[in-house]
Amino acid sequence: MIFGKFWHSLMAQINKIANIFWTADPIAQMQYVYDQAVEQLKEGRKGLEQYRALVERVTRQVAVDKQHVAKLEAKVKAYLSAGDRQSASTFALELQKAKQQLAENEEQLKMHENSYGNNLTKIKHSTKKLADVREKIAKYDAELKMSRAEAEMAGLASDLNFDVTTDFGQIEQVINERISLNRAKARVAADMSSEGMVDIEREQAMETALAEQALRDFEVAMGLVTPETAPVQEAAKELGPAEKTSEIEG
Repeated sequence: MIFGKFWHSLMAQINKIANIFWTADPIAQMQYVYDQAVEQLKEGRKGLEQYRALVERVTRQVAVDKQHVAKLEAKVKAYLSAGDRQSASTFALELQKAKQQLAENEEQLKMHENSYGNNLTKIKHSTKKLADVREKIAKYDAELKMSRAEAEMAGLASDLNFDVTTDFGQIEQVINERISLNRAKARVAADMSSEGMVDIEREQAMETALAEQALRDFEVAMGLVTPETAPVQEAAKELGPAEKTSEIEG
């Protein structure tokens, strides 16, 4: 009783392992069964070819028997026509045996022909079934791969979600933060580059006014214009409030 339980448990585990291998790659299992069937069909075709050779031998034997019967019939008729009944009876007995042999061989030929035809039909049917199985294997293999790809794409689609709780969402947040930081640095650099522009503009305006004043002084010194006609006021306007005060004080 204990040995029986142990044996059943062992067989159950072996069956479990076999099922694991069986379901691990079903397409490979189908291909294996298909290949086995193809090998069996090849063996069956060889056997059918050998059987057909037997049919051909019996067919030739029947043809020989028919020729022999025809010759014996001709001899019997010839001896009867010649009035030699003794020889005619001898060949008539041989003719009877030949006809009996011919009938047996024809019966054998008919039986072999029927058997050959049945086996040929079975092999043709098996060949068609194998072709259908081959198409199904290809179809199932393609569908299995497509379904596996669809499942992987479905999982990938969830991984590609740009929610803040996913990896892609967190990466997107880091990228946006870096973009904001880079833009902030560029803005700060632009703001800092505008500092001192007022002083620079004032300095440029002062240099322009001084140059104009020097030109007017040159014109007065050369007698080209008189001090009364020189537009000193215009130059004074360009100097600004600080320059005007210093001139008045002077």
